[in-house]
Amino acid sequence: VIMKGYVCGTCGYISIDGTVPDKCPVCAASKTSFEQKDIIKTAEAEGPKEKHVPVIEVVKKCSLVGEGCTDVHVKIGDTLHPMEAEHYIVFVDFYVDEKFIGRVHLTSDCNPAVSMHIKASSGKLSVIEFCNIHGHWINEAEL
Repeated sequence: VIMKGYVCGTCGYISIDGTVPDKCPVCAASKTSFEQKDIIKTAEAEGPKEKHVPVIEVVKKCSLVGEGCTDVHVKIGDTLHPMEAEHYIVFVDFYVDEKFIGRVHLTSDCNPAVSMHIKASSGKLSVIEFCNIHGHWINEAEL
């Protein structure tokens, strides 16, 4: 299955709530930079999903920030995605209830895993990763 989204032509951010923002929350590009596309692959999509679907672990008790923080750990793929100069995960975006909350950039020198400390303690978490060869892949979990 491939989901639609409004994609920023400047940075690749995807609005998944069905609206085009006045400006991109990642790069501040204008509303005119967005185009609707069938772009986000799910676990049901064709392709190398075992190395691309984000694997999400929600940890309710944060040992770093403490009260009011939910840790979210994400690794890319049940079989870890390669991180090589020619094939790697570029970024991982986080959303709560379809609202963008943050992006983590990666390089080929990183492992395909990230963490985010979020304020929300409930809601639907969506995680979208971008592979420079195989595109955008999403997974979701309840907080």
